[in-house]
Amino acid sequence: MDQRIPVGNPVPLFADQHRSQRHTLALRDVAYIIYANIALRDHADKDIAAYRDQFRRRVAHGECYHRPYLGCREFEAYFAEPTGNETPIDLTDDLGYILGDIRYELGGAAQPIFFHARLEKGVLRVPDEIYRR
Repeated sequence: MDQRIPVGNPVPLFADQHRSQRHTLALRDVAYIIYANIALRDHADKDIAAYRDQFRRRVAHGECYHRPYLGCREFEAYFAEPTGNETPIDLTDDLGYILGDIRYELGGAAQPIFFHARLEKGVLRVPDEIYRR
């Protein structure tokens, strides 16, 4: 911030634009089980089975196109196939609105898509209509 306040003519200073986060409250030892269905887009050029097989290969080898993260890029998500012994936690809570997807328009503008999230006995369901837009 290389701005000076003129002497004898004080002006208000707003630090919002130059603020940086200095504190993080984060969970640790977090585990998620993700169930997903493939939603083919108009530009898909393969049969749905090809995409399913590609997904399974990548999960089995820990490979991905972009490294997933949980909220911030500093919190990378590591993934593997489920063992079959996983059980959800017994927690029900209203989480409010959370980001479900980001849709990119032709001009490159990003449009965030939010949904009202609710945790039911440890399970968060993302509405299908988010991915059908």
